[in-house]
Amino acid sequence: QVQLVESGGGLVQPGGSLRLSCAASGFTLDYYAIGWFRQAPGKEREGVLCISSSNRNTYYADSVNGRFTITRDNAKNIVYLRMNSLKSGDTAVYYCAKVITTWCPVSIGQYGCWGQGTQGTVSS
Repeated sequence: QVQLVESGGGLVQPGGSLRLSCAASGFTLDYYAIGWFRQAPGKEREGVLCISSSNRNTYYADSVNGRFTITRDNAKNIVYLRMNSLKSGDTAVYYCAKVITTWCPVSIGQYGCWGQGTQGTVSS
């Protein structure tokens, strides 16, 4: 059974923070690159961040550079997305997914094994 489950979403005020979790079962995360994605209301899905098996970050969205950080805890088999200085434009459903490679692809079309998503809402 291969599965990814997102959690940690919720409602925060502008300028606040959230830490999202992507928990894996059926495989070990340290062998794969893991990406975070988001889909805002009425908009297309976009890539946010990816972390390689060697913990190198790849930023797909320039708007989150300096505010979002992706890390992994191999002992817990979890990848985290720490989101700071949140803006209303960050409101979206956030998904995690894996690729079969150990590095982050240039494009986001190679990801598979998607989670069901967790809702992050930034509002006053």
